[in-house]
This record gives sequence, structure tokens and C-alpha cells, in this order.
Amino acid sequence: MKIQWYPGHMTKARRAMENDVKLVDLVMELVDARVPLGSRNPDIDRLAGGKARLVLLNKADLADPSINRQWKSYFEKQGIPAVELNARSGFGMKAVQDAIEAACQKKRERDKRRGILNRPVRAMVVGIPNVGKSTLINSLAKKAAAKTGNKPGVTKGNQWIRLNQRVELLDTPGILWPRFEDPQVGICLALIGSVNDEVLDLGELAAEGIRFLQTDYPGVLAERYGLREEQEPYQILEDIAKVRKCLQKGGEPDVGKAVRLFLDDFRIGKLGKLSLERPPQETQEEMGTQ
Repeated sequence: MKIQWYPGHMTKARRAMENDVKLVDLVMELVDARVPLGSRNPDIDRLAGGKARLVLLNKADLADPSINRQWKSYFEKQGIPAVELNARSGFGMKAVQDAIEAACQKKRERDKRRGILNRPVRAMVVGIPNVGKSTLINSLAKKAAAKTGNKPGVTKGNQWIRLNQRVELLDTPGILWPRFEDPQVGICLALIGSVNDEVLDLGELAAEGIRFLQTDYPGVLAERYGLREEQEPYQILEDIAKVRKCLQKGGEPDVGKAVRLFLDDFRIGKLGKLSLERPPQETQEEMGTQ
């Protein structure tokens, strides 16, 4: 299954980011904790060169807790502080505020030596579509300062939001990249909802999700839907339709409705805490020796 989605506004947004990054002191990269590497735009490392960095593992409550810890260690070994959070519920937000202060401490000390006092830190929030950037900003600001929505592409332009006397945030549109070199990355991003469903074959995407669960989380499908999961994905989708009464006229299973139901369950955590990626093997081995 090959997935590509790069609408025209992303090119414009990428150019704007290249200009705006010069204005900020800190780049806060929001990633989905279920797909931490796959949900990182490879352009960010180049664009953010020389800036203080922070990686925020959002939707950590939807991911496997033990693997979250491995990812946190992975990023910190790269010299980038990382925080687990859920921007919607507020979990981890105090840690995010502390991390912002810590990341900008050197900048504040440098300003003080130069006689610059009370200048707020400017931070840019970056990330792919539907990863929760605007929700994060609203949670930090404690008000509806940025537009939010449960689909990719809600934020169309940059927005400056003043959090307090010490920090200003720049909300940026979600940006993917023109080509997924690894097809599996595209599948993972589609499964978590970061690719517009309108450009996808949702039946094949659901089948990919089922194959992933059969391999990495055996027993989940049987527990959630009460069916035999040692079957082909499309048979499982038909069984889900029967179990959940997704029926057409005449009693035939409505597989299309079952596909949507399964994908919704996958994305919002009703199938349990799932991690679609694991850190490189060497990091896992190091974690095992600690």
C-alpha cells in the first residue's frame, strides 16, 4: 500500500517556516508517541539547526507505556530533551513548561549578560498534521488561542500566541514531506489519522492495521470484538460488521461501516495502548541493561 499526501498549502507553509525559524529561540517538535520517528518531518533537523530543541511525545496515553520510556531515552541520547504528554487531558503539561524553561536557560543567561531583561522566549511549535499542536498551545495558554480539529489541515497559517510574560509561541500548520521513502511510514501515519482519509483506500488501510495487531498485539482483536483473529483481514472486517450489527438491507454485512468503526477504535485507543514503532535495536538493548 503506497500512500502520499502533500497538498499545495504545505509547500507554502514550509517556506514560511524556513523564514520564521530565524525569529525563534526554541523549536518544540510535537510527535505522536505511537509513531515517534515516522511522525517527525525529516526537514526539521535541518531547519532547526543551532536552535534549542524539545521533543514532545503527544498522545502518550494511547501508546505502550514501556515503549514510551524507550523513546524518551532514545531522544535524550540524541541530546534532545523529551516529554511524554497528552495535550488534550493536560497530562504532562507541567513537565512541558519546566522543559521550556530548562531549554531556554542558556538564552536567558546570555540576554542577562547583554543587559537584555524581560524579553520573552520565542518558541515555534512544529509537527505533522493532526498531531495536536493547536491543542497543546491551547492547553499551555489555558484558553482557545489556536484552532483545533480532529482531522489534518485545520491550521492553515502561522499564529503567534503569548502565553505569559516569559514565553511566546508560534503555531504552524502541519507539514508532511513530498515523498515517504519507507511505505510503512505512510501506512503508520494514515493509521493514526495524519493523512487525509479522502485520499486513502480505507479498506486496505484497515487490513494493514489488522495485520499489525495480529503480529504485534495478538489477542487484542479477539478481546475487543469477540471473534477468531487467526483469519485473513478482510474476513475479520466482515466478522466485525456482523458482531457490531453493521448490516445492509437484507442482513448482508456492511464492511464499509466496519472499516470506519475499526479505524476509529484504532485511533482513539479503544483497542488498547499501541505503539506502531520501536526505537532502534541498540537503544532497546541499552534500556534492557539499565
